[in-house]
Formats: sequence, C-alpha cells, structure tokens
Amino acid sequence: MSAALQNKNDFDSVMEDLGNRARKAARELAQTPAAQKNIALVSAADQIRVKKDYLKSQNLIDLKAGEANKLNAALIDRLTLTDDRIETMAKGLEAIAALEDPIGTTIAEWDRPNGLRISRVRTPLGVIGVIYESRPNVTADAGALCLKSGNTCILRGGSESYHSSRAILECLKDGLKIAALSGNHIQMVPTIDRAAVGKMLTMTEYIDVIVPRGGKALTERITQESRIPTFQHLIGLCHTYIHGEADPAKALKIAVNAKMRRPGICGATETILVDQSLTDSLTPTLVENLLTAGCEVRGDESVAKLDNRVKAATTADWDTEYLDSIVAIKIVSGIDEAISHVIDHSSDHTESIITENVEAAERFMDEIPSAIVMHNTSTQFADGGEFGMGAEIGIATGKLHARGPVGVEQLTTFKYKVRGNGQIRT
Repeated sequence: MSAALQNKNDFDSVMEDLGNRARKAARELAQTPAAQKNIALVSAADQIRVKKDYLKSQNLIDLKAGEANKLNAALIDRLTLTDDRIETMAKGLEAIAALEDPIGTTIAEWDRPNGLRISRVRTPLGVIGVIYESRPNVTADAGALCLKSGNTCILRGGSESYHSSRAILECLKDGLKIAALSGNHIQMVPTIDRAAVGKMLTMTEYIDVIVPRGGKALTERITQESRIPTFQHLIGLCHTYIHGEADPAKALKIAVNAKMRRPGICGATETILVDQSLTDSLTPTLVENLLTAGCEVRGDESVAKLDNRVKAATTADWDTEYLDSIVAIKIVSGIDEAISHVIDHSSDHTESIITENVEAAERFMDEIPSAIVMHNTSTQFADGGEFGMGAEIGIATGKLHARGPVGVEQLTTFKYKVRGNGQIRT
C-alpha cells in the first residue's frame, strides 16, 4: 500500500480496518500456545539473516533521504542498519523466544477462611499501539515482545525509517506464516502521514494501550492528545555523577562510554556532575578525553576555566537531552548537591554514581527517584536486552504499571481466578 493515502475517507477506512483486524487477532493470540509463538520468533530471526542484504538495501533508501534532509550524525547513526546490528536484531528475537512465556502464569494465590481459592494470573493487555521514531530495530523489538506476551500490535514507525521498518516487518510476517499464525498479529500503519498518530490516539475501541518511543515533541504530543492509556516514556536526560571517592581510571572510562558509545540513544549521559575535590585532578583529563572523542563540552564557570575549548553552559543545558555528541559538565560541592541537581533536572530515566564508597553509592541509589539507578557502570546499559529481557519496547519513566525497560512481563496485566465449592455470600 502507498505511503500516502489518497483522501481522509481512505485514511479513516484503512485505520479502522487495522484496528478491527488487530482486535479479532488478539482473541486468537491470547490462546496461542507458547511453542507456536516461539516458532514464529525463531523463524523471523532466520528470515532477518536470510534477507540481510535486502534489509540493508531498503535501509540505504532511508539513509539517503535522511542525508538529503540533513539529519544530524546521531540520528543517522540511530537509523543505520549494519551487519552487526542486523545480527543483534536476530539474536534479540531468539532471546525473546527463549524467555518463559508469561501468559497464564500464576503471580500469587491464597486461600480464604470460607474455602475460596484465589489466584492472580497473567493475561495479555490486548492490542498495543507503538509509535516510534528513527530506529528501525524497534520494529523487531516491539513486534516480538508483543507477540511473546500474547498481544497484537499496530506499529507506526517514523518517516525516516519507513523503508527499513517495512522490510523488517516482512521478516516478522514470514515468521508468523511459518508458524501458521495470522499476519494480523503484527501490523504497521501503511502511511507516513503524521495524521496517523492522531488517529491512533483516538482508537479507543481497538487499542488498549499506547507505547510512545521517540523525542520530546512526540512524547509530549501523545501525552496531551491520547484518549488511550500510555506507557510514559519521557526524554532520556541521564546523569553520571563522579563522586569524590571515585577510582579515576574507572570514572574516566565510564563517563566517556556513557556519553560517546552511542550519543543518540536515550540511555546516553547528557550531564556529568563532578565532585569539586576533583576539579583540578580528574576534570581536566575528563574534558580532554571527551574532546578527543569528538564530543562538544559545555561547562559551568569552573569547568570552562580549565580548557578554552569548553563552551560556557547556559541554564538551558542542564535541562537538555542532546542526543548528540554534546555533554554538559557541572562541578558540585558534594553528594548533597549532586542528588539535588539530578532530582531537579532529571527526566527520571537513568542516573549513575561512580564511587568506591559503597555507603555513598547506596544513598545515591536510594534517594534518586529515577526508573534506573546505577553504581560504577555506564548509563548506556539502560536497555532491556542488557537487563536479560531479550529486548525492550521502551524505557518507561512513569510510575504506574511499568517502570524502566518494558519487556514481556510489563506488557501483561492480570486477572483473578476464584474457585469455590458452593459458597454464597451472606
């Protein structure tokens, strides 16, 4: 189907049809055996490997368009499918297949004095709408996680990755066909028209939950406009705090990795806080290492004095998710100021403290309310795959239903089964 639908009637009809098919398929998928879902996932992984060259050719179309539209280097990186990333995508599907199937598992059970036996059992959410930008691998991650958790899904990828995402979808549908499952379990909106997002947000009779995965503008729009419950995925304004008792070599290695491994992902560190006791010893080397790695450094007054290549940070820098090779560095008086700064400026995504003082580390992790808190490691580990969840559909920063990496279990709800033997309530 064309990426551009002809008129509003066509548009509404196509979207309603997607919703109808997803809703009907959800009833079937909720009863599908785990083994059959796993066959679909493993087969899809095989298809991704077999069609690697095709995936790269479709990705090249998107990359050329991205360059013509002057996407920055970080966005181009997020968009690019390399051999390694394609293999990682395939392994992610296999890892999800290897997970225990959550559907039908008993979370808790107990007996009541009147003889009733009550159990809380995992069930699918139903139909999940996933709206995302740029990264084509989200197509595989989202489709696979929804399938494993017994949910059908309607995917709406970004226009930048349209051809790449459609190619990946073909592999997922091949897997469904091999497993004798309906292709309606994983569907994609067949247009790059931005109105598709608005339409999805009103489809309350078909979609049970919306999962946004993208930049600030997208997540704010979805939060404001959606009539459907959403998994809150705000920006990744992540912090790394280098405490006064940090191991210098460890701190430098972690901080540079946290920023520069992949600057365009939501788990990349955007602000580095450094204890003032390290201003003259560690900070100059930190700045030098970041600059050498190709990172623009914006620092407060103390940091700017250390190197004339450092740009003076503005108030806005402490609240900016760059998603680029830019970092803000601030000198803090100690752990109290570090914690206060993070609480005031964080998006509640991921924060890390680098220190050999275990008591300080525990205090930092206890007092910071973010979804993920870390000690002596890179914020770039904020990822469902790295957490052993196979993949993730996003990092939830809200405080209801799911927090942190949203994997298979987080895409389920539960119901109560109550078993009696003739009891009546008086």
